[in-house]
Amino acid sequence: MVKVYTTPACPYCYTLKQFLKGHNVEFKEVDVSQDEKARDEMIKNSGQMGAPVVDVDGQIVVGFDKVKLSQLLKLKD
Repeated sequence: MVKVYTTPACPYCYTLKQFLKGHNVEFKEVDVSQDEKARDEMIKNSGQMGAPVVDVDGQIVVGFDKVKLSQLLKLKD
């Protein structure tokens, strides 16, 4: 499962979501500006307070790291 922690004002969040959609990757988006529990979970799991953070089956990716995401998701460019 892919979970994406985002905020509405985050341009990297938008780019990340477009990347995932472009590769037909299903993901659950969580807006941490509205969901305090999810925000706490994101901080606990990543050590980061800023979005985006991606959880790919327990593997945490901070920011839009295209190379790491492609490896974890086994994507081909």
